[in-house]
Amino acid sequence: MYKINEIFYSLQGEGYWTGNAVIFIRFSGCNKQCSFCDTDFETFKEYSLPDILGAINNYSSNIIVLTGGEPALQVDQKLIDFLRKYKDRIHIETNGSIDLFQQFDWITVSPKDKYFHQTKGDELKLLYDGSQDLDWYFNNTNFKHYYLQPIKNNNYNYNLKEAIKIIKVYPKWKLSLQTHKLINIR
Repeated sequence: MYKINEIFYSLQGEGYWTGNAVIFIRFSGCNKQCSFCDTDFETFKEYSLPDILGAINNYSSNIIVLTGGEPALQVDQKLIDFLRKYKDRIHIETNGSIDLFQQFDWITVSPKDKYFHQTKGDELKLLYDGSQDLDWYFNNTNFKHYYLQPIKNNNYNYNLKEAIKIIKVYPKWKLSLQTHKLINIR
């Protein structure tokens, strides 16, 4: 059984796959306590593998995004093997605090501090508050794509302007916005 906050179908709103139709499986629970988190961890339902199949079977996308919370706390090889029978691509969005042992088609790491283990993957999405040492992340990780995503807090406009300014200086970084929130979709 897996503790899942929700399973839903929408467009990917962040990073490289922005705009693609995907099936989100949002796992409950996390090992970090971030003040800007947008996930309710108190609400979850326990899903068996057949329950998950019933929930994803009605959606036409062949991309599943495992997200959270922290999906790596629950995702196991049994679930990955099961999902591969029904969908073509399995993506994971993780804070990187747990080494991934499964084979994923796309790994997005969004570290909350410098203490993370998953230092390689497809994209690093840094939730940018203006204080991070971008050179450190770039020199100590191995990702195909590097994104700065301004944190929407009481000074979001400053963070966005600062991120744009930084990307102009460090063009290996790209801007990621939460487009799903900008266009008011789930």
